[in-house]
Amino acid sequence: MGHEIIFLDRATLRARLRTPSFPHSYREYAVTRGPEIVERLKDATIAIVNKVPMRKETLEQLPKLRLIAVAATGTDVIDKDYCRTAGITVANIRNYAFNTVPEHVFALIFALRRSLVGYGEDVRRGAWQQAEQFCFFTHPIRDIAGSTIGIIGYGALGKSVAKRAQALGMQVLATDIVAQPGLVDLATVLRESDIVTLHVPLTPQTRAMIGAEQLGMMRRDAILINTARGGLVDENALAHALRERIIAGAGFDVLTNEPPNDGNVLLQLDLPNFILTPHVAWASREAMQILADQLIDIIEAFVAGRPQNVVSA
Repeated sequence: MGHEIIFLDRATLRARLRTPSFPHSYREYAVTRGPEIVERLKDATIAIVNKVPMRKETLEQLPKLRLIAVAATGTDVIDKDYCRTAGITVANIRNYAFNTVPEHVFALIFALRRSLVGYGEDVRRGAWQQAEQFCFFTHPIRDIAGSTIGIIGYGALGKSVAKRAQALGMQVLATDIVAQPGLVDLATVLRESDIVTLHVPLTPQTRAMIGAEQLGMMRRDAILINTARGGLVDENALAHALRERIIAGAGFDVLTNEPPNDGNVLLQLDLPNFILTPHVAWASREAMQILADQLIDIIEAFVAGRPQNVVSA
């Protein structure tokens, strides 16, 4: 008897999915809302999800389910404690965004350090055209070379950011929730960095790890980059820090609730020193194809009795 595979939010992945090499049936849905999950998965043995929440009250109604293959790295939408007790394996994607996320990080860094948004807006509203000479210094411009980048989360992505930073002549400080040789503590990263970038998963330990106190520890001319998870940062505290110039700027690709249907304090900011992109740092064409290929690898390995990328916590 073959497996039944259901992909609940196929629209989140713009890449080709190869056909698994074992007997199976397959169905996909572009989008799945909460009330639709159980009906669509009632006969599934393998569920593929990206951001569809799989909580205990849902999983209790899916006795045939044996694998949740998460088409992403983050697994905070899955009730992993229940999965362990119910014998449901949870596996995720790893080491696929090693180029796309660091490149997005540096796109935000360059834009903020060189005030590209502010200067672009000045040109659009005609301010430069009215200047008395070519020199036009309405926003600060800072070099990347010689600056210090503080990396919070020194896994694969953090190390990839560090490699690029060193190539640009930056000094690197790093910290992590897991002890590693050569790392410093969080306070040192916050106090001594010109740029702070987040690369940790969202867990009870890391939720709201950057709040008013931590923002107050940063240099007034420092910027904060978050391409990891919105819940890592107290967004109200960040909005206040930007408005009051406690820090110099921020570049975010994530919000606590996505999409922000009910609004978000960061959406209200109309500041040249704040950039918000819609959770696309991971989404280069190349990275999505790597993800899609690894996703099928994970499913085939599970069916073959050799589970890989199993999430244990």
